Amino acid sequence: MSVSPFDSFNLGDHVDDEKSAVKTNRTLLVEKFHLPHTPLFLTQTHSTKVIQLPYSGNNFEADAVYTNQPNQVCTVMTADCLPVLFTTRRGNEVAAVHAGWRGLCDGVLEETVKCFQAQPQDIIAWLAPAIGPKAFQVGKEVVEQFMRIDPIAEMAFIAAPSQQGKYLGNLYQLATQRLNKLGITEISGGDHCTFNEGDLFFRIGGMEKRAEWQVLFGLIRY
Repeated sequence: MSVSPFDSFNLGDHVDDEKSAVKTNRTLLVEKFHLPHTPLFLTQTHSTKVIQLPYSGNNFEADAVYTNQPNQVCTVMTADCLPVLFTTRRGNEVAAVHAGWRGLCDGVLEETVKCFQAQPQDIIAWLAPAIGPKAFQVGKEVVEQFMRIDPIAEMAFIAAPSQQGKYLGNLYQLATQRLNKLGITEISGGDHCTFNEGDLFFRIGGMEKRAEWQVLFGLIRY
């Protein structure tokens, strides 16, 4: 298993942890949650690319994964970016999305929903823990990028009280706006802050690279 400072069950192999320790941690994850196999861990690049499982390719660069097949584990890893899990009322389709602000702005949620055979009103979304609206600070250019896609995005930003020219953004609200526009209204979650709630979420302060503390996965068990 990983040693300090990655000893909170690190599953990311792109930080300075030992590869063998990460492999052991991933094996323990499979055993703990009785997964059918080791998940496919994406190389996440803040894109809008979606991989559909089962997947036989060798390019794992994507930020979302979808399946309608049993025993396929949809997995994403996040730190402060927004993870979104999707399923249907029937439970026969699932998806996991890594939605950093770039991917969210460019349409990673929309691209994921395109994979679903279910109608939007039958899709359920959970906004898993991400950096909250009191901590996510951006420049005006980010606000403008979102507003170019949909002017309603302005409602998800407020001027930062402590720094001129900066804004506090609400990733949960931005995601909800996008999902509502798609016709998805059954949305839950969005009530934590990975940056400010240090008692709940792992963080190595001051490090450029830190362990991924949160792994989200969904699968269909038949």
